[in-house]
Amino acid sequence: MSTQPPSSPPRAPATPPLSSRTVRGYALGSVATGAFGTVPGLLLLPYLTDRLGIAAGLAGVIVFLPKAWDVVLNPIAGRISDHTVSPTGPRRPFLLRGGVGLAVGFALLFAGPSAPRGVASAWVVVAFLACATAYAFFQVPYVAMPAEMTSDYRERTRLMTWRVAILALAILVSGASAPAIRDAVGAAQGYRVMGLVVACLILVGVLGAWRGTAPAPVTAVRPSAGGLAAQLRIVAGARDFRLLLGTFVLQALATGAMLAGVDYVARHVLGKASASTLLFVCFVGPALLVTPLWQRVGAARGKRWGYAASSVLLAAGAIALVPARSLPVVAVYLALAVVGVGYAGAQMFPLAMLPDVAAVDAVRSGQNRIGVFTGVWTAGETLGLALGPGLYALVLALGGYVSSTDSSAAQPDSAVTAIGLGFSLVPAVLVGLSLLLLARYRLDESAVRAAIVELPTRNEEG
Repeated sequence: MSTQPPSSPPRAPATPPLSSRTVRGYALGSVATGAFGTVPGLLLLPYLTDRLGIAAGLAGVIVFLPKAWDVVLNPIAGRISDHTVSPTGPRRPFLLRGGVGLAVGFALLFAGPSAPRGVASAWVVVAFLACATAYAFFQVPYVAMPAEMTSDYRERTRLMTWRVAILALAILVSGASAPAIRDAVGAAQGYRVMGLVVACLILVGVLGAWRGTAPAPVTAVRPSAGGLAAQLRIVAGARDFRLLLGTFVLQALATGAMLAGVDYVARHVLGKASASTLLFVCFVGPALLVTPLWQRVGAARGKRWGYAASSVLLAAGAIALVPARSLPVVAVYLALAVVGVGYAGAQMFPLAMLPDVAAVDAVRSGQNRIGVFTGVWTAGETLGLALGPGLYALVLALGGYVSSTDSSAAQPDSAVTAIGLGFSLVPAVLVGLSLLLLARYRLDESAVRAAIVELPTRNEEG
């Protein structure tokens, strides 16, 4: 009777590949996450400072507070979805309910009064809080699904490749069209029309993901025992998860700051408000081309190596933007395209690594803590993306940025300098710090294969 050599890690039996319908259907959920993750980060701060006339520091707080609520809510949403029993699958009901609520909330976000400022500010806070709540109950179950859909290390990379490709397309379409719609309609009604259009886009992604994942298999694991606090302590004790999460949060903070700066850089550094669309295309567009290439890099060199390489490109492109005020416009666009190439891999690889961490824990413990893992993960991502515009607003405030109600206020030289540095040097430093954490991550393919054994799966009829 032959035995496997001790030096070779045990290999889990092969699992059937996911159907094309399931992979593409799951990826459609990124239309919703991409649109909501992008447009508020891109336009909500300018809406507050240059449409409602709210001071930059206060505007940063308004943007941050509803997102901070998600940091508390996301682990709770994950815990609830872990214990949900549904004939359509434990996560899918949340896709529909949370997603529809998100679309409605987003339509209301930019539809409030423009005066008086106190009422306008309160409207934004309440509407954004509603959006954040609905988003938590959509995003957390959505991110949890890959760890339950397949136990195959490389199949998860395939799943995330499609997701990130659709995510990049959604970010590109929503991020490029949102300021264009605003500018075409005019500031008075442009934000309202833009909010309604993006809400419809979110709804398309929600319904596509809900229908497309109906035939997805679901791994059968026992619901987790103990309370939420106990589960959070267990998750916090997972070393590789902490390192991966810390890396991703720092990079979310960096990209959140860059997104918040696009509109300001276009108007005050390049001198053309219309340049915001092209800047955004340069930032996100490369992902449509290079995501499949990053998948090949991951297959050849491993996910961690690919994540590190893409992060280095992200930081290098940001550093090249430091002298943006004195660079030719074409050079600014090219440097931002380098950022975009790195950004594509820095999105795909951690999303493909997270299910590995969560699934290994589920196999070792026999308990379903995947929702808690993803709840903490999305809480961290939300915190980073929320702090990014807040950090950028702080840089603007330190630079003496002058808020107005018609975007026409002249800015001092210190404010223009702050606009450029918040868009370049600050993100580059944050990405550099994240690489220190990633260097300590150890859960590569051999480690995953050594830990995972085939789990029973059951197909959920939806």
